[in-house]
Amino acid sequence: MSLTAVAKSLYEKDYLLWLETTLEQLKLRQVDQIDWDNLVEEIEGLGIQLRHEVDSYLRQLLIHLLLYRYWTTERENSGRGWRSEIGNFRDELETLLESKTLYNFFLARIDLMYVKARRRAIDKTGLAAQTFPENCPFSVTELLDPDFYPDAENTN
Repeated sequence: MSLTAVAKSLYEKDYLLWLETTLEQLKLRQVDQIDWDNLVEEIEGLGIQLRHEVDSYLRQLLIHLLLYRYWTTERENSGRGWRSEIGNFRDELETLLESKTLYNFFLARIDLMYVKARRRAIDKTGLAAQTFPENCPFSVTELLDPDFYPDAENTN
């Protein structure tokens, strides 16, 4: 069995050991022993996963900001929980957005994620669609500001 075949077999049998072995091979510049096919696939997968995380946290942040601002009849009961979730999603985004590439991805995805968040907020609240603005009512600064929580008096 060739070294590449052994590496591919290791990938299928013990992923963590494959990662550790591949890392060591990279550190030692043992390029002839690396399982390149799976390494390329893993690196591509990491980028996809990180972009998916940005989308997910952004969508959830927008949903909770919409609930907090527009579902006023539930704010007394659920507002604390929504604020907590808003903080959690901002914390996760803050870490991811340390990457300039992911920050630019985030900026490019706000409008699309807002459409999805708006749809979820309409479904969850049962409020009329026109309750929620067609376009995102929150600036980038507001989205990322740990002290910003929309109130009903500031609706657009």
